[in-house]
Amino acid sequence: MLIKLIETFGKTIIRLVKSMGRIVLFFLTGTINCFVLPFQFSKIIDHTWFIGTKSIFVIVLTGLFTGMVLGLQGYYSLIKVGSEEALGYAVALTLIRELGPVFTAIMITARAGSAMAAEIGVMRVSEQIDALKTMHINPVRFMFTPRLIAAVISFPLLTALFNVVGILGGFISGSIMLGINRYVYMDTVIQSVDINDIAGGFYKSFVFSVVVTTICCYRGYYTHLFSGFGARGVSLTTTNAVVQSCVFILIFDYIITFFLV
Repeated sequence: MLIKLIETFGKTIIRLVKSMGRIVLFFLTGTINCFVLPFQFSKIIDHTWFIGTKSIFVIVLTGLFTGMVLGLQGYYSLIKVGSEEALGYAVALTLIRELGPVFTAIMITARAGSAMAAEIGVMRVSEQIDALKTMHINPVRFMFTPRLIAAVISFPLLTALFNVVGILGGFISGSIMLGINRYVYMDTVIQSVDINDIAGGFYKSFVFSVVVTTICCYRGYYTHLFSGFGARGVSLTTTNAVVQSCVFILIFDYIITFFLV
């Protein structure tokens, strides 16, 4: 019994080490190909449109209601200590430092990351990736590299949009609905936010873009190893990619916050 338990534990560790090595090599291959000519401008533009532009609506909607909820909750929390004038400070810093980058990354993962994993997973199970290798086309460069570049471009811009719309949502809740002086609200926003807060949010969005794209594309690329072939394999791959991306977003959010504070 003990020997069987040790054997199972050893197999699990070996499988984990293999998976870590595989994803590191996958990421390094894709990153190196970002600097290899010719650049895939048309594919980068297409993926930027899909990841960035087509996510604007969901980001605006999520940011607006997130800001409104923060304004509502913040007002009734601050009014207990007579500090409701600091609502703009609370909303702006909460969004820019934490909720903006995290919520943006999670929403893009749900909309675009799942599509990446599913699309590449279908290419794997239908043997299109094998066909690319037969034609001496690097499938990682062809599928992962343009998406990585597009995500690095899109995530920070969408995070900035989320922050602006969220602050506007806090303004709607705090000033228009609850009666806080609008000039006081905006003045506290301006006075409370500095370049370090904004830079920290962009650092997080950059890291999240790399993490989400790598995990989603990696899971799709190796669908046959994790979930098998067929429609069920692709569906499991997509689910696992989204769940793992969200978990790692929260893990890296803590790590980055720990070093920035």
